[in-house]
Amino acid sequence: MKRIALYANATKQQALHWAEYTAARLHALGLDCCAEPHILQQFSPEVAQFVDSVELKNFEKCADFVISFGGDGTVISAARALLKSGLPIMGVNVGKLGFLAEFSTENLDAALADIVSGRYSITDRSMLETTFNGEVICAMNDFVVEKGTSSRMITVRAYVNKSHVADYRADGVILTTPTGSTAYSLSCGGPIITPAASVLCLTPISPHALTLRPLIIPDGNEVTLEVHSQTGDASLVADGQIHNVLKDGQTVTFQLSKHRIKLVKHADTTYFDLLRAKLLWSAHGIDSEQSQR
Repeated sequence: MKRIALYANATKQQALHWAEYTAARLHALGLDCCAEPHILQQFSPEVAQFVDSVELKNFEKCADFVISFGGDGTVISAARALLKSGLPIMGVNVGKLGFLAEFSTENLDAALADIVSGRYSITDRSMLETTFNGEVICAMNDFVVEKGTSSRMITVRAYVNKSHVADYRADGVILTTPTGSTAYSLSCGGPIITPAASVLCLTPISPHALTLRPLIIPDGNEVTLEVHSQTGDASLVADGQIHNVLKDGQTVTFQLSKHRIKLVKHADTTYFDLLRAKLLWSAHGIDSEQSQR
């Protein structure tokens, strides 16, 4: 590894701070690094002098590794922007939960040393895509078809491989990847799906009929959602970041993208370790019980 690109959420001062800190550490470790011009402008002159200014679209030409500073949303925006590059992305969490940005600032020095020595693992994550108004839109977590500004529910007719599944009278429907199963879908009662599972999940948002439940389907299937709104419109949202207006009767078709995202993970931890840490599944586990005896 010779050069690392730094990607940061420019709206978060802590993200900029840790990006600058990392640039200084990488320089001390003998590695070259680059950053976008607007990020580099926030660095001190002492650090900026040995960081190359490179536009995001050119990261793949001059870097072989990306470190993202922010939260899960920052990792997702980096993944979308670098979708075709194949660059591994390491997420440093300066946000809240950090399922994707799983590296902490408290252990950043040790993590950087591991990266330099090659002590890390890389996992592939699937992406969804749709073509909307002639533009290909990708999502790492989920696509959501939901009601617009009105408080009235909408009806979403779902098809899988052109077979009618159900009519969801609800606030909307989420189509999630395994990666996105711990995001919006989880808060709506959807299951947690391990990243290696080759499936998608249709999760209704506050459905009128309680019999409508999350549905797991193979990720090779094509999913079509047809929206019916009494107010005349609804919203199509990709990863909570890209918003488009859907008209009454409009359909959107989704499929698995041929591109996959490479996420950098700790070498000696598993997805289940992450669940225990982030969701506190062992907060009252065996060790706690034994300590109280």
